[in-house]
Amino acid sequence: MGLDSGCQTGFVGLETIFHILNQLGNDARRLQAFPGPSDTMDPGRGEMSARPRIVLALGGGIARGWAHIGVIRTLVHAGYTPDVVCGTSIGALVGGLYVADKLDQLEIWARSLTTRSIFSLLDFTFRGSGLFGGHRLAKLLEDQIDAVCFDTLTRPFAAVATELETGREVWLRDGKLIDALRASYALPGIFAPVKFNDRWLVDGALVNPCPTSLARSYGGHVVIAVSLHSDIIGEPDDRKPDDAPLLNALHAEAQASSGWLRPDRMILQHLFGPGKDGPALSTVMLDALSILLDRVSRARLAGDPPDVLIAPRTAPIGLLEFNRAAETIELGATAAREALPYIRHALQKLG
Repeated sequence: MGLDSGCQTGFVGLETIFHILNQLGNDARRLQAFPGPSDTMDPGRGEMSARPRIVLALGGGIARGWAHIGVIRTLVHAGYTPDVVCGTSIGALVGGLYVADKLDQLEIWARSLTTRSIFSLLDFTFRGSGLFGGHRLAKLLEDQIDAVCFDTLTRPFAAVATELETGREVWLRDGKLIDALRASYALPGIFAPVKFNDRWLVDGALVNPCPTSLARSYGGHVVIAVSLHSDIIGEPDDRKPDDAPLLNALHAEAQASSGWLRPDRMILQHLFGPGKDGPALSTVMLDALSILLDRVSRARLAGDPPDVLIAPRTAPIGLLEFNRAAETIELGATAAREALPYIRHALQKLG
């Protein structure tokens, strides 16, 4: 299953998100959007002979996804190692590297990130279908898991992506792991879509931000879901999320680059610059994305709730604050510790 990140179909922006969500509508059956037989593997392939005890579903949330590291660490330390892992977007990235035995490397790298190092990974491009080429991030993944395939993993894993043309949910669980991860986190307008069997795929969080339905398909005794969109308001004493440092760095780069009067550089200045009579354009886009994902996540979880829901209080973390990994990981660990009695009870009742 070859995936090609060289899409040239035109810039895919925020309007794509509205297009896909509009197709979902308010019909609960449509919100379930289960993939057809061509999108799923044989239920017996890649699974254990015995029924899995714990299936873990890791939701999308961009930088807030570092909370998944804390959740996984806490569950494993408490003796609740997941038998199957499913993930969407950043959840697929963390979950995929976990089942590939690369979680230690990921955590070390995440904790080392600064605004400058994050900026160095962003390769601007106006020649494709995303604002960033994504090649630098892909190179980091290739160094760790380029040769890893689904059938060599220590336990079953699956990632969620979205078919761009139809808004259909696609489950990826065979082939090369890196290809599935790149498809699952290909946020429209930010990273280019990837091609999969003549279909363009984008971020799975657009249709299934927290993949409980995928986790259910494995038939586990207990499904544990980690949602990063359950704390959009936060609490009175929370620190406000602050994506400004990275956005300011991007704006400064657009101004400092040679040829800053070129149309593409002027677009970057407008996109990342401060707003004059209201919020900046980039802030509006990020807040709109957060709201949309929150609403879709709530609808999907209402239609197919997990047995145990872990909801880290990530409201203080900005969607682009990848440099606050230490705090975000601890938020995930705290939420997981609070959920341990409920997991124990669920296993006693259902397992």
